[in-house]
Amino acid sequence: MVKSLVLLCFTACLLGQAAPPPTDDPPAKLPDVPVAKPQNQNPDLDQPADKRVAGVLPNYRTANPYTKYVPLTNKQKMNIAVKDSFDFPLYFLGGMFAAVDQINGSDPSYGGGVQGFAKRYAANYGDQMFGNMFSEGIMPVVLHQDPRYFRMAQGSVGKRTWYAVTRVFVAHDDNGKLDFNYSEWVGNAAGVAISESYHFEERDAASATGKLFTQVGVDAFSQVLKEFWPDIRRKLHKKSTTDPAATPATPAK
Repeated sequence: MVKSLVLLCFTACLLGQAAPPPTDDPPAKLPDVPVAKPQNQNPDLDQPADKRVAGVLPNYRTANPYTKYVPLTNKQKMNIAVKDSFDFPLYFLGGMFAAVDQINGSDPSYGGGVQGFAKRYAANYGDQMFGNMFSEGIMPVVLHQDPRYFRMAQGSVGKRTWYAVTRVFVAHDDNGKLDFNYSEWVGNAAGVAISESYHFEERDAASATGKLFTQVGVDAFSQVLKEFWPDIRRKLHKKSTTDPAATPATPAK
């Protein structure tokens, strides 16, 4: 276990050395997001992203389309990771996942009762926290990559869904140029490696690989939610304001 973690850290350091450091060149325009605002522009494009999708899913690293790329400082990257890792809804989600694991008897070495639930709660929360801290903060700093998810916000549902899913493979470096999303994969691999130290069953390469792909898949799904949440929120708001049942009746004179 320790050897695997050391190997992951060593690999990240090598990638960090190979990644291009920030330069003083003018910020680049990103080629895979809209850079020209349409005439019939969605007003959501000028608004900051919600802090939470549906009031639950942390959304601190989502950015709306822009015309000029502005890189993040290392402090800003770590701040995003901390907010996404310690946002209060995650404490409730950790409890829900722990309850499901308790019912299913996952990690039987944890036992049952309150003590077993507490261990499962800590394990579930730790899995998410370590994955977020490494993939959104530590690795983006080491590898000079941008952890943000930049919404497409325009185009067909299929095109936007494909764009959101593929961002687990595509990232931008600190110069705004496209690069493979090393932070996503190496960061989550580091998180899985750490989780193997407190998940005592199925501690093998196949299990670790499955956990890695599961975590990346969860990130891809969450990005689809983040892509479409402003549209869903706007439609719900429009429906609530146009629904006759939601409009108070004017008293007759």
